[in-house]
Amino acid sequence: MPSVPIPFAVTFGLLVLFTVLARQKEEARANPAFLLLIGACAVQSLLVGLRWGYDVGQVRFLLPVVAATLPALVYASFSRLVQWAPDRPPTWLHAVPPGAIVLLLALWRAPIDFVLLAIYLGYAVALFRLARRGPDALGLVRLEGAVPAHRALHVAGAALVGSALVDVLVLLDMTWLRGTHAGEIIATANLLALIALALAATVAGRSQSPPEPVPAVPPMPAMDRAPEDAAADAEILAVIDALMQEKRIYQDADLNLNRLARRAGIPARRISMAINRRHGKNVSQYINDHRIAEACRRLAASDAPVTAIMFESGFQTKSNFNREFRRVTGLSPRDWRARPAGAG
Repeated sequence: MPSVPIPFAVTFGLLVLFTVLARQKEEARANPAFLLLIGACAVQSLLVGLRWGYDVGQVRFLLPVVAATLPALVYASFSRLVQWAPDRPPTWLHAVPPGAIVLLLALWRAPIDFVLLAIYLGYAVALFRLARRGPDALGLVRLEGAVPAHRALHVAGAALVGSALVDVLVLLDMTWLRGTHAGEIIATANLLALIALALAATVAGRSQSPPEPVPAVPPMPAMDRAPEDAAADAEILAVIDALMQEKRIYQDADLNLNRLARRAGIPARRISMAINRRHGKNVSQYINDHRIAEACRRLAASDAPVTAIMFESGFQTKSNFNREFRRVTGLSPRDWRARPAGAG
């Protein structure tokens, strides 16, 4: 059967990914839930290959338990990037889904497929609710990567919905066609999981800032005012603008909303709200505006390579630098430097 090798190829890829990320100790410490997710998916892929490729029936009891664990690990990986989450469920609650599956395996197996479907859809809804807060909610993500990380959050939710639909297809195939195509369907679903995990690897491995002790600053008096107070917003932005102009903290490539809030002595959510109301943009765009302004100054004042200027301005990736440069100036960095003197 042509699809048999696919789960084992996926397992191998996941183990390679796990090894690479585990060796990057800083990233592994920053988001250990992601490493657990990689390991759990590798185990699931191996079990799928044994069950549907070699008809090893004994693993059929482990498959639903591991499958019930995956959505919780996906949610845990992304929720660890969130700065504020007052409605975040307690950690122990994530043990309920696999625990429920274990009980059903022991007492009543008939509804297991429907329970798994509910678990995947429930966590998908939780991810979409997390995404509704916008990129600024991901306060532990480098501001350069906040927007891509926010998009990845939507993709992760969609992947869980897709996995739920795959479960429905498998259930229908078992009911109507006696499982004739179940192996192919499940093997294809593993490819979908691999794509989602590669995206999560980018978010967890590259977007999250390493921890840094930053001295706390006493909160501003404006914090006692109503959130909609325009004067409070102006006072907040005055503090943030001073940090930009005097300290140039936008040049910190690892800057995230949490770090910015600690240096300003202002709650992260208040900073996000003030910037959104006064400038109509998220914190990532606001910081990148300062970075692009710095890049423009350096491009005009020197013949230094564009890549060197990119790093000196606080960016880490060419793709994001070029995208943000075009957003702000309408030109690529090279075209901006080559424009006639005095233009723009």
